[in-house]
Amino acid sequence: MPPPLRAEPRQGPARVLIMGAAGRDFHNFNTVFRDDPAYTVVAFTAAQIPDIAGRRYPAELAGRLYAEGIPIHPEEELAAIIRRERVDQVFLSYSDLRHEDVMHKASIVMAAGASFALLGPAATMLKAAVPVVSVCAVRTGVGKSALSRHLVKWFAGRGHRVVAVRHPMPYGDLQKQAVQRFAAWEDLDRANATIEEREEYEPYIANGAVVFAGVDYGRILKQAEAEADVLLWDGGNNDFPFYRPDLHFVLLDAHRPGHETAYHPGEMNFRMADVLVVSKVDSAPPENVDAILASVRAARPGVPVLMAELDVVADRPDLVAGKRVVIVEDGPTLTHGGMKTGAGTVAARRYGAAQVVDARPYAVGAIADAFRAFRHLEGEVPAMGYSPQQIADLEATLNAVPAEAVIDATPAALTHLIKLNKPLVQVSYEFKERGAELPRILERFEKERLGR
Repeated sequence: MPPPLRAEPRQGPARVLIMGAAGRDFHNFNTVFRDDPAYTVVAFTAAQIPDIAGRRYPAELAGRLYAEGIPIHPEEELAAIIRRERVDQVFLSYSDLRHEDVMHKASIVMAAGASFALLGPAATMLKAAVPVVSVCAVRTGVGKSALSRHLVKWFAGRGHRVVAVRHPMPYGDLQKQAVQRFAAWEDLDRANATIEEREEYEPYIANGAVVFAGVDYGRILKQAEAEADVLLWDGGNNDFPFYRPDLHFVLLDAHRPGHETAYHPGEMNFRMADVLVVSKVDSAPPENVDAILASVRAARPGVPVLMAELDVVADRPDLVAGKRVVIVEDGPTLTHGGMKTGAGTVAARRYGAAQVVDARPYAVGAIADAFRAFRHLEGEVPAMGYSPQQIADLEATLNAVPAEAVIDATPAALTHLIKLNKPLVQVSYEFKERGAELPRILERFEKERLGR
């Protein structure tokens, strides 16, 4: 990639800033900039995830050109950093943003004097030595994890060694988290995994599968492919894969028609997909499904489209029927994912809860902050748990709500982390196809790529 054009020629490398959220930003740095003397990355900025700003990307991961590592600043300081550090180019490197918001950020960058850019698949996708199946989406909270677990079970049931690699969530010590392998509950405890991490990793462990994650996805790839016949890329938010997929599934949300072409980089996934999956068709209005199918016909005619349900089940429905309940949901789904409700509300309705108690008047600390920041929320509790203090705030909030039970619609086992003064009902959700096209797609892939 050539240095940027300038009104006055610069001597030396192009000065770069990477806008991120502790995931895609680090991967883009590692794959494009880390060892290239044509660039100097002066800083990262951080958004979406709390407690990331103020740290440094460590020198041990940043490489020989960055002996002191790279500072991470709040995105609110973006324009000031560009001017202070004489930044030439800014690369947006995080996900689940409205297209309009992307261009607002671009305007801030360019008004401060820098160029604005995005990195695509050719620059950032790594090639694996084994076949890769990827599961991504047009928005966060669509049901990627349920489909990912379904695919892992399918390949394992056919006798293949399948290993999952999860989109990054490195919220702790970045150097220690460079490569993470989770195969047992003890692995999560040793890693001091946050609620957000446990939500993604625990279901794999419960099904006897291995899942990798971390910061350096080149190193992760070498370890993961050494013990796999097929890799399953489990995407985060609506980001596109870090590994080049041989079969790319993309989920669309039947509760959010139109979002498939309204968010970055979700629309890119929509236009790249080998197979589109319309999720939650069992709980969404039929007109929503029709609108999404019309969008598919207009933009992706000829691409296979699967219709899928998210089958929601409670482990103790007797504690829901006729009771006042408080609901806790996956945090990112409710916050920057923009959803007002999730699987917990589906369970409350299905099992006849007398009332869903609004948690907002009882929220404390980080939970109260989340309700103030995300005004669309209507009283379900986002499972904010990026730090011990946030976990304590979640515990205090749930205990303060005058309800008879907690409906836990997070995939994590919250009772492992918090103590509640009321019984907890665990809600799970599984992928269920309407029809039988998915097995045929997988069998064809198996024959062509795995020799069966």
